[in-house]
Amino acid sequence: MAEEKKPAAKKPASTAKKAAPKAEAPKAAPVEEAPKAAPKAKKEKTGNKKAAIQPRLKVKYEEEVRKALLEKYHYSSVMEIPALNKIVVNIGVGDATQDAKRLEEAVAELTQISGQKPIITKAKKSIASFKLREGQSIGCKVTLRGVRMWDFYDKLVSIALPRVRDFRGVSKNAFDGRGNYTLGVKEQLIFPEIDYDKVTKVRGMDVVIVTTAKTDDEAYTLLDLLGMPFAR
Repeated sequence: MAEEKKPAAKKPASTAKKAAPKAEAPKAAPVEEAPKAAPKAKKEKTGNKKAAIQPRLKVKYEEEVRKALLEKYHYSSVMEIPALNKIVVNIGVGDATQDAKRLEEAVAELTQISGQKPIITKAKKSIASFKLREGQSIGCKVTLRGVRMWDFYDKLVSIALPRVRDFRGVSKNAFDGRGNYTLGVKEQLIFPEIDYDKVTKVRGMDVVIVTTAKTDDEAYTLLDLLGMPFAR
């Protein structure tokens, strides 16, 4: 009998076609980074207060008057050179005993003139002939120092006093022997802040200029160099 043919052996699976490689996904375009914001410039610390402008006469005192005083009196120390200490402006309101509004008007006018709120002055003792009781309000005053003192002094000698009618200078004999000078002003209208139409009564005032000078002669030289219009 003829031999039966055996079926051909199957090829191993290793010979099977390899799977096609997976297609790679297209790479996303690189995202451009947003430009970094420029660093904020650091604010210079200048402080809350603006640089104050020095008063004109204060600058003149430091640059010219001090040298002139030192050359004239030959001080051993610069601390001995006289200077302005304070200015006291006082207004007496005698009619305030009868009408309290008069005192309010004086306070308002002195506030405008000096740029500072004044304090009320009271009677130290009772005077029956003036119908005045102890502790009663009879005036107001203000004490100026620093920048306000220099501004008031500049306004006094440069604007107010020259506006006095028939002005021929202030007296040289109003020093108290300790370097302080007292000046009487007959009316408040000489100051530019006062509106003539709103004034109900003309009032005078006393201006006391306190210095660190030890003698009247030194105080006179100081005020003269600072523009006080003394009578010649």
